[in-house]
Amino acid sequence: MKHRNVALPTLGVLLFTLAGFAQTTTSLEGDVKGEDGQPLKGALVKIDREDIKGHYQVKTDKKGHYFHAGLPIGTYKISLEVDGKDVDYIDKVRTTLGDPVVNNFDEHAAAQKRQAMTQAADSGTLTKDQERGLTAEQKAALEKQTKERAQALAKNKGLNDAFNAGMQAMTAKQYDVAVQQFTKASELDPNQNVVWAQLADADIGLAATKTGAEHDDAMNKGLEAFQKALTLKPDDAAYHNNYALALAKAKKFDEAQAELAKAATLDPPSAGKYYYNLGALLVNNGQTEPAGQAFKKAIDADPNYADAQYQYGIYLIAKAQVGADGKITPVDGTREAFEAYLKLKPDGPFAASAKAMLDSMSASLDTKYQNPAATKKKK
Repeated sequence: MKHRNVALPTLGVLLFTLAGFAQTTTSLEGDVKGEDGQPLKGALVKIDREDIKGHYQVKTDKKGHYFHAGLPIGTYKISLEVDGKDVDYIDKVRTTLGDPVVNNFDEHAAAQKRQAMTQAADSGTLTKDQERGLTAEQKAALEKQTKERAQALAKNKGLNDAFNAGMQAMTAKQYDVAVQQFTKASELDPNQNVVWAQLADADIGLAATKTGAEHDDAMNKGLEAFQKALTLKPDDAAYHNNYALALAKAKKFDEAQAELAKAATLDPPSAGKYYYNLGALLVNNGQTEPAGQAFKKAIDADPNYADAQYQYGIYLIAKAQVGADGKITPVDGTREAFEAYLKLKPDGPFAASAKAMLDSMSASLDTKYQNPAATKKKK
C-alpha cells in the first residue's frame, strides 16, 4: 500500500509537467498571393523571433497556404521570400495559446499600395492615412528615395540644359562654348556616351581653329573623349567611324584604318561609307596612296557606291603610262571604275569629268616639244 501511495503522486506530477509543456507552444499560418493575384506556390515564409533568438521557415503549398506548428510563444517577424529575394514582411507578430495566429500576404494588393505610395510621394500628396500606415523603416526609405529623386531631377535638368546649349553652340560653330557645355554635362553624368561623343566632336572642331600647342591639346582631348564614348558603348559603329576620322586628322592613319575596320565589322551595310570617308580625308591630307586603298575598300564593301568608284578611278588614272607615241595606257581597273560611276550616276556631279577621263584614254597626247619662239620666227 505504501508503494502505491507513493506512485500515484509521482504520476500526477509527471502528467502535470507534460500538460504544462504542451500549452507553451503555438502556431502560425496564412495564405500567400503573388503579384498576379493567384495563390503563390513554393514561396518561402521565414519566421524569426524578435524577443529572443530563434529562426524557423516553411514553404507554401500548391494552394499558397503555409502552416508552422510547435512555435514557442513570443514575438515574431514573418518575412516572405520569392525567388531568393525578400519581398514583404509583417513585424511584431505576437503568438498566443489556442488557435493559430493568421497572417496573410497579398503581393498584388501590396504592389498596388506601393505604386499609390510612390505616386503620392512623387506628387507630394501623401495622405495622413498613408503616412500613418508606414513603419519607421518605410518612412526612412521613402524619405531617402524622395531626396534621391529630387537630386536626380535637378541633375537631369542641369544635364539637359548643358547638353542642349552645347548642341546649339555646335550648330553655330562656337566650338569653345560647345566644349565648355559638354564638359559640364560630362561632369554631371559621366556615364552618358552621347555626351562624350559630342564633346569629342567639339574638341576636334576647336582644334581645327587653333595652331601649335593649342591645336594639339584640343585634338588630344577630342581623341580621349572618343575613347570614353567607346568605352561606354563599344558596339557603336558611328563612334568608331568618327573616331577614325579624328585619328586621320591627327595623322594617325594606321589607327584610323583599324577603327574603320571595326566600324565596318559592326555595321557591314555602311562599310562603303566608312572607307569612303577615310579616303576623302586622306586625299585632303595629301595621302594619295592610302586614300586609293580606302576607296578600293569602299568599292569592295559596296560596288554600287558611285562616288567611291569615281574617286578610285581618279587614283588609278594617276598611275597611267604615256608611251613615246603619246598613247595613254591606264592600269587595270581605271576604265571600269569610271564606267561604273557613269552607269550608277549618269547625271551625277562627276559625270562630265568621268566621260572626259574615258575619252582621254582613247586619245593620244602630243609628246613632241616645240619651241614657241621658233614657231613664231618661221611665220
